[in-house]
Amino acid sequence: MKVEIYNTSHELGKAAGIQAAQLIRSAIEKNGTANIILATGTSQLETLKQLIAEYIDWSKVVMFHLDEYIGLPVTHPASFRKYLQERFLSKVSSLKAVILIDGEADPQQECERLGELTTAHPIDVALVGIGENGHLAFNDPPADFETETPYIVVNLDDACKQQQMGEGWFRSIADVPQKAISMSINQIMKSKNIICSVPDERKAIAVKNCLEQTLSNLYPASILQTHANCTVYLDKAAASLLDDQANGFN
Repeated sequence: MKVEIYNTSHELGKAAGIQAAQLIRSAIEKNGTANIILATGTSQLETLKQLIAEYIDWSKVVMFHLDEYIGLPVTHPASFRKYLQERFLSKVSSLKAVILIDGEADPQQECERLGELTTAHPIDVALVGIGENGHLAFNDPPADFETETPYIVVNLDDACKQQQMGEGWFRSIADVPQKAISMSINQIMKSKNIICSVPDERKAIAVKNCLEQTLSNLYPASILQTHANCTVYLDKAAASLLDDQANGFN
């Protein structure tokens, strides 16, 4: 794992988007296609903005996404399908394939469908973030570090719900769904390359725990410490509690 620290979220997102694009182009050059995972939420806005600005032959790209609320209609402002459609898919040329999580389908059948598709498309580049509670995707603590099932049904903890409300996606915690479909920890870790974008001071405690604490499912994103090709992009606010921030890790 490598950590890079930038002054602002804009600089962070630009650097992360540039690296993601380079990795996608390399996969296309090597294999004729690239399989990617896109995350959502406010942490990804600048990274996706830069990715969209890069030259990529999207007709050779297969896209998966990380997680989706169960029972939330695609028309809801918090829908991650809606997020990706409005902030990414509508702004690039047609992809080879787009595999979105249908949170309104039968959850177990949807997990099985997604699992088969993911297994058939080994991921070249995964774009992820770290939640305020340290979660990776919707794998809230204590996260399941054991399951090899690609997609699983998870319960959302109170800290996760609070973050979703705090970011303005829901009017109250009571409005946040209880469950979601999430790519599992081990499936994320199978990605050949991981780009993790984490801006904002409210993520500082989670960043410190996940990057400096011993590997633990109580800090789910700490698993990234073990990935050989993971780069974590932070702004100074998110890195403000790190012991080694002065050294920049890089």
